[in-house]
Amino acid sequence: MNLCADDTCFFALNESRTLALAVAQEAGLVLAPLEERLYAGGEFKLRPLESVHNRPAFVLQSLAGSADAPLSERLLRVLFLLSALRDAGATPRVLLLPYLAFARQERRTQPRDSVNTRYVAQLLEAAGADQIIALDVHSPTALENAFRIPVDHLSALPLMANHYTSHLAHAALTVLSPDIGGIKPAQLFREMLAARMGLEVELAFIEKRRTEVGVSNGRLVGNASGRDVIVLDDLCATGETLLRAATACRRAGAAAVHIAVTHMPLVAGFEALMASDQIDSILTTDSVGFSFASSAAPPSPDRLSILSIAPLLGRAVQRRLAGKSLAPLLSRWPVNPED
Repeated sequence: MNLCADDTCFFALNESRTLALAVAQEAGLVLAPLEERLYAGGEFKLRPLESVHNRPAFVLQSLAGSADAPLSERLLRVLFLLSALRDAGATPRVLLLPYLAFARQERRTQPRDSVNTRYVAQLLEAAGADQIIALDVHSPTALENAFRIPVDHLSALPLMANHYTSHLAHAALTVLSPDIGGIKPAQLFREMLAARMGLEVELAFIEKRRTEVGVSNGRLVGNASGRDVIVLDDLCATGETLLRAATACRRAGAAAVHIAVTHMPLVAGFEALMASDQIDSILTTDSVGFSFASSAAPPSPDRLSILSIAPLLGRAVQRRLAGKSLAPLLSRWPVNPED
């Protein structure tokens, strides 16, 4: 279905406005006016300030909690906005989720576990979302199975591959997954790097085991000795998993350890990585809607690189409006607009 860019509405809530402004600019759009009113007692009102009847509407909201906008509030607010747009006649309603909370809770690992990914999907569908565009969720297949509406999955891996192609062009590289579950994206990332650099890039992983008392250190499977190791993960919360992986790499004789993680939703995880002397560099994105750059502690702020996902999301919006597949965005960057 081809949509008209001139007739498109692009909305963002206050907590995601900075990222949304950049995405809208990349897509050649402007943010549509939105009334956001807070009442005494914590109740609020959301209302589009222009007609949206029979117009396509994009909504951007990063579901990563912050001090000024807790996760539960962010989720409730986007549900209310989707409902308001549906009631006002906007169609279709496309929800951009740079960071989707609860995406790791997609299955039961213990009796009576809640499957929160599915519950969030049901809430978004009930509120009026017609399509979801998400970035680097833990399991794209599980996400698609949770929703009954079309879901497009984007990845920051091509952007990260371009970064390392420039910064580690002549290094002997190993891509390492910090657990067995991340082997598939690590293998894909290894192939991207090998194709861009024209070099052999090795693959490794940590054999992490979970028990009732916690997580065992596990052993490193693969070759890290004398190599620059890129530890790849989709999310860093507390940083514990990535720190264990970095320590294992050092014990195995790694020449350098680089952390590459798409989502950094908690300050605690970021600070733990920045404080570690086991890590040479950290690469992440602005998917959570706020920047950690100002928090980078001296003496080595140059250890941190933050990639903007605005060009990627902006191109996804453009392709959606043109009725084109988003699949090319998963494997290379930049993508020719004619593709």
